[in-house]
Amino acid sequence: MISFDKIRKEAEQAAGGADELAARMPALKTEAELRAIPAAEYFSAMSFRIFSTGLNQTMVRNKWPAFEEAFHGFEPSRVAFMTEDDIAGLMENTAIIRHLGKIHATHHNALALVEIAKQHGSIGDYIADWPVENIIALWDELKIRFKQLGGNSGPYFLRMMGKDGFILTADVVEALNRLKVASGKLTSKTDRATVQAAFNDWHEETGLPHAHLSRILSIWKG
Repeated sequence: MISFDKIRKEAEQAAGGADELAARMPALKTEAELRAIPAAEYFSAMSFRIFSTGLNQTMVRNKWPAFEEAFHGFEPSRVAFMTEDDIAGLMENTAIIRHLGKIHATHHNALALVEIAKQHGSIGDYIADWPVENIIALWDELKIRFKQLGGNSGPYFLRMMGKDGFILTADVVEALNRLKVASGKLTSKTDRATVQAAFNDWHEETGLPHAHLSRILSIWKG
């Protein structure tokens, strides 16, 4: 396999230079910063990701103040105590996106966040403590604990919050195929473990965060 330094240099050319490539790197938070984020902020971002999937994000963002009001500022403990009557009432609220499955998922996810706080202290601690060297296991955990965080929704939520980690976008998958790290859509556990190992090796080689390695691969054209 070619060195990642060569991949980065070719990505710089594709991006229009080193400064332009650097400007496209995702912003990441330290463990301390992740711990300091309030649970309501995590919950709001998670819910935004869920409600915006398949929709225009600008449209959903414009409606988000109404979501914040409807879901009690996304305080997990308050949403967890919502009743079926409360949920039925939300289906009459024309200011939000009235998707019953996603509304039910939001209630379920509030309960999951309350449970995580009992087990780990806070959702911030839970995410901050997770080793990026095994981020694929956190994807699996999010899919199990929460509703509608499967596929790339979990990884995108983590990226939104500033947690380091790669994302298997179409461009990244294509790059990994060209590099012969693995082949196909990379959806199996075996494929993802192989990809995780490759990112760990590249991190050791370059010292770059996994998220930056991922973004560079998405720009690199080979």
